[in-house]
Amino acid sequence: MHARKERHIGFLIFPGFPMACLTSMIEPLRAANEIAGEDIFRWTLISEDGGRVEASARVGFDPDVALADIDDAEQVFLLSSPSSLFQNPERSNGKLRKLARHGVTIGAISGGVFPLARSGLLEDQTASVHWCYEAAFAEEFPHLATSSDVITFDNRRVTASGSAAAFDVSLHLIEQAFGADVATEVACWFQHPFVRGQGVLQRKPTFAAESTSDMLPPVVRDAVAMFSSHLEDPLNIADVAQEVGVSVRQLERLFQKTTGSSPLVYYKSLRMHKARQLLLYGTQTLVEIAAAVGYSSSTTLAKTYKEVFGILPKEERSKINMFRVREGIRASD
Repeated sequence: MHARKERHIGFLIFPGFPMACLTSMIEPLRAANEIAGEDIFRWTLISEDGGRVEASARVGFDPDVALADIDDAEQVFLLSSPSSLFQNPERSNGKLRKLARHGVTIGAISGGVFPLARSGLLEDQTASVHWCYEAAFAEEFPHLATSSDVITFDNRRVTASGSAAAFDVSLHLIEQAFGADVATEVACWFQHPFVRGQGVLQRKPTFAAESTSDMLPPVVRDAVAMFSSHLEDPLNIADVAQEVGVSVRQLERLFQKTTGSSPLVYYKSLRMHKARQLLLYGTQTLVEIAAAVGYSSSTTLAKTYKEVFGILPKEERSKINMFRVREGIRASD
């Protein structure tokens, strides 16, 4: 029996990164080594300068190496918040591009897709973007192709929408190294329900209801799809009802039954959640955000925003900017 080749994976962590995404990748790899009785997978924690990094949960991590000194990893995954930036973008983005040129697979988990895109390594690629970041990502990178799949494998780019998707990425790596039986056993160890791959869509919440978008009846799902594609130029509810083939009264009953709100309130909620994404993760002004969700002024937006979230947009942005300054990551105006 031939000895299996060691698989070395690097995790590039930025201040404020989601810790769950890191553990969701490492723990399955550790379990696979244990189940198979072979230390095939090894991993290295990387930071830009090799210094200590604090996760969003205020847990500190001491990386093994600086980005400039990593040369033998087969894959490198970026883990960050959407606002994370390199302290020395020219040098560090150059290092990532050099790794990619030398055949290293470069990936990103959750918010890590933002610094990956800023590095230029998603040009002519498709990336999975978490639904809560999609508006901000589209604002900053309107020319890049995105997917609502939980995972996207595109040439030597791997993107995963969140921590559960990161676990699925590790299961795919395990299957490649040890076979399907070990991957299935690892999934069962952690009570992971099934191995998801490319083509599986993210589940999105139906706001103000205990359900997800895939649980909605077809008429409501079609109406929500129309709402979602017309956030900047809001539609008349009567026109939506006609398009999906029911009366306004029928549409209202269906929405109330399945989402707990009227179509109009649900539509407003969708627009406000997009506004919140842009506010928290983007750099647009409040006037620009208002226009992006179909409001004529930032004053009107602010009133509705407070009705939905209980806080004014300016106050929310001030809170998130305080966090960004404290974490040493980008703050927007």
